[in-house]
Amino acid sequence: MSGDEQKPKPPGTGAGGASGPTGASNASSAGAAAFGPQEIARRDVSGSAAGRAREGMFGTQGSGDTSGFGGLRLPGYAPAPAERPYGGWFDEVVDETAAALADDSGAGVDFDACVQQVTVDRGEMTWYVDRAHLVRLARTLRDDPALRFEFCSGVSGVDYGEGVPQQLHVVTHLLSMTYRRRLRLEIALDLDDARCPSLVEVYPTADWHERETWDMFGVVFEGHPSLTRILMPDDWNGHPQLKSYPLGGIPVEYHDAEIPPPDQRRAYT
Repeated sequence: MSGDEQKPKPPGTGAGGASGPTGASNASSAGAAAFGPQEIARRDVSGSAAGRAREGMFGTQGSGDTSGFGGLRLPGYAPAPAERPYGGWFDEVVDETAAALADDSGAGVDFDACVQQVTVDRGEMTWYVDRAHLVRLARTLRDDPALRFEFCSGVSGVDYGEGVPQQLHVVTHLLSMTYRRRLRLEIALDLDDARCPSLVEVYPTADWHERETWDMFGVVFEGHPSLTRILMPDDWNGHPQLKSYPLGGIPVEYHDAEIPPPDQRRAYT
């Protein structure tokens, strides 16, 4: 068998091409105002979603905030659930994943049970995943010849702030180097139940990323081989990128001073 014959052949790509999501479109995913992540993470959400605008980088009002972000105004936004056809190669990846899960007799789960919602927005696809099936789904995406998402390029967190159910999200970015495709897996968590299965056994590169996400957001990755601090000191209290974490007031020992929170800062010019 020649070298060319041994190379994996990418499946058909539809309208979008195999090089990526450029050109993929979906009228239903043009975007809709949403109150928070629970509106986009659950397929059974009904009714129209309400927008929640963000005012100021730090949410301060009527103070001497000198951070430069006091006048920031951003509308509430979350992409709407996508509907078939998704466009480009997106439909093929969904169909191949569903077929691979169905062929796996040990999985005991189908695509709709694993993926709560599919979103296509700005030429990118996101799957909102049930955390109970994350590892099985990730292994399928890695191992199936028609999918081959061989590389986990990052794991990160998002905190949407108080008053938003399932405000804490874990975001995993997968890359297929074989087919030049990217896919995002997202899991929505309650702040008081911030647990997520570790993907280190499937993607060893997730090790450092999961440690940083735990360090910054407090998400406990169950099954991680060594979930320890990676940015903050081992004895640090709290997780600095949570919205509930104080923005200032932390003693700066080498200056014997204190950085006040933004709503207490004043300009002296």
